[in-house]
Amino acid sequence: MPNYNSKNLPYFPLLIGLGSLIFLANLDALFVNIMEARNFITAREMLTHNNWIFTTMNELPRYEKPPLPTWLTAISAWIFGIQNLFAYRLPAALSALMLVIFFYKIQLKLNIHKSLAFGASIILMTSFFIITLGREGQWDIFTHSFMLGCCYFFVLMFTSAKHQRSYAIIAGLLFGASLLSKGPVSLYALFIPFLISYSVIYKIKEPGTKWKLLAIFIGVGLIIGTWWTILIHHFDAQAFNEIAEQESGRWFNYNVRPIWYYWNFFIQSGIWTIPAMIGLFYPYLKSRVSNLKAYQFYLLWTLITVVLLSIIPEKKSRYLLPAIIPLAVTTAFYVEYVIKNFKLKLTKLEKLPIYLNFILLTSIAIAAPFVFYYVLGEALWEMRTLFILFSIFFILLGFGFIYALLRSHIKLLFALQATMMMLIIILGFPFLKLINPAHNSPNVADLQAYKAAENIQIYEASGMLPELIWAFGEPIPMINTEKEIDPQLETEFGILVSEEASPDWKDAFKNYTLKYVDEYNLNPGISKSKNSRLIRSFYIATKNIY
Repeated sequence: MPNYNSKNLPYFPLLIGLGSLIFLANLDALFVNIMEARNFITAREMLTHNNWIFTTMNELPRYEKPPLPTWLTAISAWIFGIQNLFAYRLPAALSALMLVIFFYKIQLKLNIHKSLAFGASIILMTSFFIITLGREGQWDIFTHSFMLGCCYFFVLMFTSAKHQRSYAIIAGLLFGASLLSKGPVSLYALFIPFLISYSVIYKIKEPGTKWKLLAIFIGVGLIIGTWWTILIHHFDAQAFNEIAEQESGRWFNYNVRPIWYYWNFFIQSGIWTIPAMIGLFYPYLKSRVSNLKAYQFYLLWTLITVVLLSIIPEKKSRYLLPAIIPLAVTTAFYVEYVIKNFKLKLTKLEKLPIYLNFILLTSIAIAAPFVFYYVLGEALWEMRTLFILFSIFFILLGFGFIYALLRSHIKLLFALQATMMMLIIILGFPFLKLINPAHNSPNVADLQAYKAAENIQIYEASGMLPELIWAFGEPIPMINTEKEIDPQLETEFGILVSEEASPDWKDAFKNYTLKYVDEYNLNPGISKSKNSRLIRSFYIATKNIY
């Protein structure tokens, strides 16, 4: 964390440099999850099938999400390589960096000191959810990054004496880009809470005189954000309506959680959980923060976001990303207060959660090498040099925490806290490659080799498995085992099937001889309990000739 009395530090270049390190280092280390697989397949088929407007996944219509992030991902893959995982994740990582930049800029516009704005940005960048969604190819980071940029230019539109029309157009473009990334998700979860909070705390001066600017903003945003939906609805209405009906139903019938499900949202900030929780205690901090108005704004923004998200029956933890953004500032206000007053003003009771926070982090740092060895075992020796470096740095980090605790060097403690996440990314993330399903035997590469050697078509009989299709590198046609097998199929072909999900699948192949070949497991290498969804048995079906 920065020295809050510093005035001449190059905060913005430091922010770019640290953000690039956090979001880009070892970007290809983590194996692809189901959400990424869906997105990456669609981007790949843009390139291989030229489906830039009528987007597909496994050669079937995929209109659940608007295409802007997919376009950006496909362009990146076209530039850096269609098999390059780094290329597919790069646009999301750059979007996360863009989010941090707008986050920093908004704070400056609200008269928050540069050092505090920088500290809040570091907290945001090293929060669990921002790192996770900023380094994976999921579309949440795009829609919220564009919308936060919209918020920044929206404020400029109302507060600047010049260039108001230009700011309205840029705000509208970013608003439209957010809609074109994931529909109205960020409008509901980010922009509306921001607008309400800004209107309550800072007031919008003479809003009636700004109607032309608002018209430009809304008009540009709606044109940019809705043209694709209108086009698809017109030219492929049946598929679009079926998908839209399914998606809208999920908001109320799928993954339904109780209204209090999000009330522990602050734990999604990861290593900042304890400071984040205390930063929400308004009665405690209202007389202690350096900028009460800004603190009230970000606190209200956080709470409104959580309330609005709680109203929706469908709940997933990643939907909390918009709440983590303002939460970073309320956390930073608390951290600033602690740094300035730890030795002189804080009571023993106030110091208790601070000590608890750093004792916990100290324990994690020292235990990390031993935990890694327990989990990964001898596989670590494939990366023995890195593991030795990892162990040295984390044990030194632990002793750094101890030294700073004994000396009550609070600024150093918070700096080490942020450093901890950077070390995890730089030295810890590469070990994820050791548990990649590609290391399983047999693996999807063996399936590809089998198909090429035998020159046969392979079909999927238990429903689409995005991770498998992504790893396979091309579409896998589907067979519906609830109907009679098409007699026009090849006399010999391969079948992938989940025998647990489809126990009666063989009934559809009465006219075929089935030969078991192998089992392909896409679970991570260290999984104790195997997810059956990620397991496929592979058979060769040969048509009986009478």
